[in-house]
Amino acid sequence: MRALIISADGFEDTELLYPLYRLIEEGVPVDIASIKRGNIKGKHGYVVSANLSIEEVVPENYQLLILPGGKAPSILRENPLVLDVVKKFFKENKLIGALCHGPQILVSTGLVANRRMTGYKSIATELKEAGARFEDTEVVIDGNLITSRMPADLPYFMRAIIKALKSAQKEEEL
Repeated sequence: MRALIISADGFEDTELLYPLYRLIEEGVPVDIASIKRGNIKGKHGYVVSANLSIEEVVPENYQLLILPGGKAPSILRENPLVLDVVKKFFKENKLIGALCHGPQILVSTGLVANRRMTGYKSIATELKEAGARFEDTEVVIDGNLITSRMPADLPYFMRAIIKALKSAQKEEEL
């Protein structure tokens, strides 16, 4: 079991750090990927190290993808390599978690039509226009896709992520 977080400068600090630390607490190894290797800085000044560039990501090595919000998704959604990685997670039906503005990356993949989703209120119209069925609630689970609206939803989001990971792990063991 291994997780990947994709982000860039301008990420919402808690939306990257909370999932990172919760996954580590659960014993899940986590890689952070960005446009290039090195430090990325959050909106509120936290700095984390991206140990992979997006070119180095091998989606087959991961069971979970997390897409934090903030301003980073507006940069990442323009990168074809990021979109290719996300599409591979969708294609392989791997667990994908996105929160706040993170679902904008999913919109850019063109794969959200008829999916139940949530996100920050300012992107609700964009999600609906992409064909998603928007729900204004703490967490929305639609198969392998788990979405949340904002930092206050992080406990609900991560509870759903951890539960889904444990369920996937049990299925692998069978």
